[in-house]
Amino acid sequence: IVIGHLNLLDAAFTFWLTAAVLAFTLAQGEAERSAAERRWMLAAWALAALAVLSKGIVVGVLAGAALTLYSLIERDLRPWRRLHAAAGVPLFLLIAAPWFILVSLRNPSFPAFFFVHEHFARFLTTVHQRVEPWWYFLPLLLIGVSPWLLPLVRASRTAWRGGTLPNAAGSAFRPLRFLVLYAGLTLAFFSVSGSKLAPYIMPMFPALAALAGAGGAEPLGVARQAARIGAGIVVVVAGGLLIYSGYRNNFVPQAALAWAVAGCAAALVAAASSFLPRLTPVAAVLVTAVGASLAWQSLMCAYTATPPSRSARDLARAVQPFVGAATPLYSVGQYRETLSPYLGRTLRLAGYEGELRFGLDAEPAKRLTVPQFAANWSAGGEAVAFFDPGVWDACRRQGLPGRVIAADNYTVAVSRL
Repeated sequence: IVIGHLNLLDAAFTFWLTAAVLAFTLAQGEAERSAAERRWMLAAWALAALAVLSKGIVVGVLAGAALTLYSLIERDLRPWRRLHAAAGVPLFLLIAAPWFILVSLRNPSFPAFFFVHEHFARFLTTVHQRVEPWWYFLPLLLIGVSPWLLPLVRASRTAWRGGTLPNAAGSAFRPLRFLVLYAGLTLAFFSVSGSKLAPYIMPMFPALAALAGAGGAEPLGVARQAARIGAGIVVVVAGGLLIYSGYRNNFVPQAALAWAVAGCAAALVAAASSFLPRLTPVAAVLVTAVGASLAWQSLMCAYTATPPSRSARDLARAVQPFVGAATPLYSVGQYRETLSPYLGRTLRLAGYEGELRFGLDAEPAKRLTVPQFAANWSAGGEAVAFFDPGVWDACRRQGLPGRVIAADNYTVAVSRL
């Protein structure tokens, strides 16, 4: 829910990759060479292609490594013979390849950037400047699975001891063990990577949730425990947010308080419902899921209502009266991704590259240093620039003309006129 509010690729990538992995496990549970097996495997190939389009070839690393390790541990090559690769690979390429071919024809430097810089360099080096210790993901993982930690531990133990699920088709495939290996390899892969961000391990959580639900205990017990522990987490987070606002801002906005109370109420109602003696498993799961969704959506609204604002929306609204259709716009020493959509305009970068280096290398005429920007700015005419506060302070002390028309904690907006 939280990641869904952010402009990241990880949520869509997690959805498609999880769907592909689960389709694969369902296919392996069907009778060998059956029509159902073929349908599920073709679905897995298609879903894997959509995952590649979402974020790249790491799909093959995570899913392929899990299948390889599973085959080695089980000493079983049958899953490989049941991939339906003769039909699956062409289907995969039909979905995934055209976009890569088209963009590479139009931008010849794209393959090197995408496959080398965004995959191999990201994993093997610290070029992306997202350096964290090897254990960085462990606390995040523990927090994420805490509502259903005990069922997950039981399910993992069952999977590792060779337990499996009832299978009418008589398949020897062990889906629980495969999910354990897939989740574990995902954690290990990103833990040794030179680039670490919290959302990277998102593909683990749906697989672990499926593992806990299918092999940990009966669904009613899992849902009841998740509702109760989840409610405790919601109350702690809501209280922490309000305390932070009081300490940071010396007041708590009424909107933030209202949303925090609403979130706690939703979570506590779900927790209270879990104690009902005649609650059915389906009802328990629905109550827990709906309660958690409403609670965390409410907490996100409370967070949004708590100063300082992380969004550029208010800044863009304040600047809008000063921006005409032909007004040159600059971003100096920083780049806030949400400014362009809110303004409906592109900005010219000065003194900043970041992840936009690839585009600037392709069109070097659009690259500006701060001195070059200062020369253009001082030449006169209408213009608006969005400065990093430190860069604006340095430029102002050096006599750069302009007046501040808006500012927040992250950006100073300056008009040339």
